[in-house]
Amino acid sequence: MKQFKRFTRFLLFVMSAALVLAGCSSKESSTSTGSDTKGQPYQINMAYITFTKMDDLPLVQDEINKIVKKKINATVKLVPINAANYQQQTNLMLTGNEKIDLVVSSSFFGYSTQATKGQLLALDDLVKTHGKGILETVPKRLLEGNKVNGKMYGIPSIRDWGSYYGFIMRKDIVDKYKIDLSQVKTFADLENVFKIVKEKEPTLTPVVNTSTTTASVIAGGKYDILGDNLGVVSFKDKKIVNMYEEPEYVDAVNLARKWFKAGYIMKDAATSQEAAANIVKANKGFGYFSHMKPGFDVQEKGITGYDMVSVKLSDVYSYTDAATGFNLSIARNSQNPEKAMELINLLYTDKDIMNLLDNGIDGKHYQDNSDGTIKLPDNVKESKYVFGQWQIGNNFLTKPWEGNSANYWEIMKKHNDSAIFSPAFGFTFNPDPVKTEIAASTNVINQYRLGLESGTLDPDKSLPEFNKKLKAAGLDKIIAEKKKQYEAWKEKQ
Repeated sequence: MKQFKRFTRFLLFVMSAALVLAGCSSKESSTSTGSDTKGQPYQINMAYITFTKMDDLPLVQDEINKIVKKKINATVKLVPINAANYQQQTNLMLTGNEKIDLVVSSSFFGYSTQATKGQLLALDDLVKTHGKGILETVPKRLLEGNKVNGKMYGIPSIRDWGSYYGFIMRKDIVDKYKIDLSQVKTFADLENVFKIVKEKEPTLTPVVNTSTTTASVIAGGKYDILGDNLGVVSFKDKKIVNMYEEPEYVDAVNLARKWFKAGYIMKDAATSQEAAANIVKANKGFGYFSHMKPGFDVQEKGITGYDMVSVKLSDVYSYTDAATGFNLSIARNSQNPEKAMELINLLYTDKDIMNLLDNGIDGKHYQDNSDGTIKLPDNVKESKYVFGQWQIGNNFLTKPWEGNSANYWEIMKKHNDSAIFSPAFGFTFNPDPVKTEIAASTNVINQYRLGLESGTLDPDKSLPEFNKKLKAAGLDKIIAEKKKQYEAWKEKQ
C-alpha cells in the first residue's frame, strides 16, 4: 500500500505504521447516525498527521463532502499537520480557542495526558448514541485497551495491530550486487549488506533512519514502552524495568555505534528532521529500519518511488499502543460533538468515504485492476495525494494497492491474530503523581536518546551518564509508580 504507515516513535510511529472487511451499506451508515439533515451543514475540522505535501487535498475533500453532507448534513475540513510539528501544534489547538473538532491522538503524542487534562472529550455516551457502527466494527479489546481512568477518549483505527521489525531497502541495489538476503537472519547479519553498499555505491548512505532510530528497532519487540519509555514492560519477564539498563538495549546501542563509526549510518541521523523514506526517494539512501506489516514493501514504494524489499527479523508483537497508538478523538472545544461522532462513525462503516480519504479519487489518483487491487493511473508516476491511512478509521474497507494480493485484508487479519500481545495490553498509566519527574526525565531523554540510538554518541561514556541523569531526574520514582499502578491493574483483570 502506497501510504505511509505507523509513524515513527517517537513512530517508533511512525507507528508504523502502517494501515477488506465488508462495511455497512450506505443506507445502514445513514440510519446509524441518527442525524437531522435539516439546517445549515456543520463544518467538522479534522487534524491529522502528514509526512508529505498533498497538492490535490482540496479535490479529495470536495468529493468526501458530497457524501458527508448528504448523510449527516455536515462538511469536513481536512487539517494536515506535519509529523515533526504535530504534538506542538495540536497541543496549541487543544489548549486554545481554535475551532477543532476531531484530532488524531496518540500515546506517542501525550494521549493519556490530554485526556486527563480534559483536552479530549470522553466518548462512552456519544459512541452509544451516535456510533453504532463503531461498536459493531472495532474489537472490544481495542476499545477497552485505550481507556484512561476507565473512560474512552479515542476510537482506535482498524489497521495492523501487530508489527514485526526489520530492514527495508532498495530492490534495484540488492539485485544489482546480487545480495543474498536469505543469509540475513539477525540484525547483526545486515553488516555484510551495508559493507557492500558503502563500497559499491559511495553516494548512498546504507542506513538513513532519523526519528525511528537504529537501536530502537534492534531492541524492538523485547519491550512495551508504555508510551514514554520511562519504565517499560519486558515481554520476557513481564515486569516493569528501566530499558536503558537492560542487556538487550546495551547490545543494540553498541551495534549502532559500531555501524556509525563504519560510516553505515547517516552522520546527522540524530538531528535530521527528514523522513527516512524521503531520503531514499532523493537517491541519497539505501534503506532504513522500521516496524512492519504485510504489504509494507508496497506501501514504501509509494513513498520512495523505488521497488523496495525487506527482511523480517523479529516475531509479530502487539503493544499497548495497538489500542492507544492512533485514535480519532473529539476535542474539548468542538462546537458539535454529536456531529463529530457521526463523522467518526462513517469512517468505520462507509467504504466510499474511506477509499477517498485513503486512496484519493478513482481515475485521478488510482485506477482499478481486474483482480480487485488498484494502481497509479497510466502515465502517472507519482500521486499528488498520499494519505497516512493507518491513523484513521476502518482501513479494512479500502482497496489494496497493486503488489498486494486482492485478499490483503484477510492476510492482515491473520497477521494480527498471530501477534504476541504485551503483558500490559490494556494498561494505561496515569502520569499525574509523577508529572514533575516525567518532565525532568523527558528532558534527559531528549538530550541523550537519539544520539545513543543512532550511534552518534559513544555508549561507553554516554550511556552511564544518561542513566545517572535519569535517576537524578526521578526515573526510579516513575518506575515505582508505574509498578504500583500496573500491579493494581493486573489484579482487576
